[in-house]
Amino acid sequence: MTRGDTPNRDRPALTMQRLVALVGVLAFLAGSPAAGASPAGQSGNFPARIDLPNGSFPEGIEKGRGTSFFVGSLLDGTIWKGDLRTGSVRVLAAGAPGLASAGIAYEAGRNRIWVAGVGPPLFGRADVRVYDASSGVLLATYQPPGAGLLNDVAVTRNAVYVTDSSFPQLAVIPLARDGTLPPPSAATILPVGGDWLQTPGDNPAPGINMNGIVAENGVLLVAQSSTGKLFRVDPATGVAVELDLGGINLGYPDGLELLGHTLYVVRPFQNRVTVVSLGARLTGGVVLGDLTDPSFDIPSTATVAAGRLWAVNLRFTTPPEPTTPYWITQLPLRR
Repeated sequence: MTRGDTPNRDRPALTMQRLVALVGVLAFLAGSPAAGASPAGQSGNFPARIDLPNGSFPEGIEKGRGTSFFVGSLLDGTIWKGDLRTGSVRVLAAGAPGLASAGIAYEAGRNRIWVAGVGPPLFGRADVRVYDASSGVLLATYQPPGAGLLNDVAVTRNAVYVTDSSFPQLAVIPLARDGTLPPPSAATILPVGGDWLQTPGDNPAPGINMNGIVAENGVLLVAQSSTGKLFRVDPATGVAVELDLGGINLGYPDGLELLGHTLYVVRPFQNRVTVVSLGARLTGGVVLGDLTDPSFDIPSTATVAAGRLWAVNLRFTTPPEPTTPYWITQLPLRR
């Protein structure tokens, strides 16, 4: 679609009833490993597994200063802050009914975290929240007009970009050079066109298109879960160009993490992270292989910190009960 077009909102939405049914079907099909399948231990003075609060239903993870990290809850928006070296976890920002936290991005220069608030009919509301990364104080909330399911976040020096899994568009929040936050009315929508084609995406999670996002060298890299493809998006025009991966399909990619020109693509329903070496112009890449672990149980996102990859286990095929365990798995950067 072109920049001035109106997104197509006639596609069927993923309702809560369909989500519950989907969880049941996937639980039967996946045969996911149980919690604790890989015993907790130490790897290079870092825990191989970091337990999160039971019932937390985590989706996004992001590194902070030093060995700190942040994880958010889909159920009520709680943000936890932990330490990758000690494995300790504490509440940074308390949740509340009607909130949800999916993707998280750390704005290092301002020590702020930006959080995608998902949106109905799944969880929470279609908002973007920004917190002080030390105190957990909520600094501002943005509700982009016409937003659907806001999923993942990338921060550049000029703006915050949030993927919309329901429509071919990005939510955009401009950033001032002096660090002041813009008013709520500053949030806008950037339609995404070019090679991007919105699809129903029947399996394994219908209706989820735009998902993980990272920023590098003035461009955005975005995952399309429904097609297994990656795209390079111009943040000024919204024009998308499909990355050439040599014909390899990534099969429902979720979170993305970039280290130099190495892209880590989290593939939840394959219980693995695929490593892609990107070309200098970020127009294509070579798939190097997969990272996995016996303790993986539907990982959703990952972050690189302290020379390691840390993936949070969403456990999507396991109903989130108050006693349901959740954890973070440590992986090497290469096989």
